Amino acid sequence: MKKGMLVFWAVLFAIVVIGVGSSLFLNRGPGQLDSFTQCLKDKGAIFYGAFWCSHCQATKKLFGKSAPLLPYVECSTPDGQNQTQICKDKNINGYPTWIFPDGSILTGERTLQELADKTSCPLPE
Repeated sequence: MKKGMLVFWAVLFAIVVIGVGSSLFLNRGPGQLDSFTQCLKDKGAIFYGAFWCSHCQATKKLFGKSAPLLPYVECSTPDGQNQTQICKDKNINGYPTWIFPDGSILTGERTLQELADKTSCPLPE
């Protein structure tokens, strides 16, 4: 291999390593909605969705870095063709669906304010 090509690949490798490392470093730390998301979980709200559902993805996007803390239940089987038994048992007919301890249900995309109002969880300022 020519020296110039070796230098090219070394520089390219260094750029990739620095890029991946910095993205991991920058994504660390708490999300802006961590306390709100934890409150939803503590209040017993459960978010039922499917990985292929664009409205579920939009809902998760609302939560940003706090999305992994959501009280989320995946309703789709891995092949995307069927529904899991837990969601059948809960009669989940559409996504996203939020179920609350009092038995009430909210379906479709909801705002953070609607979820805050329903659960009395405070939104960060």
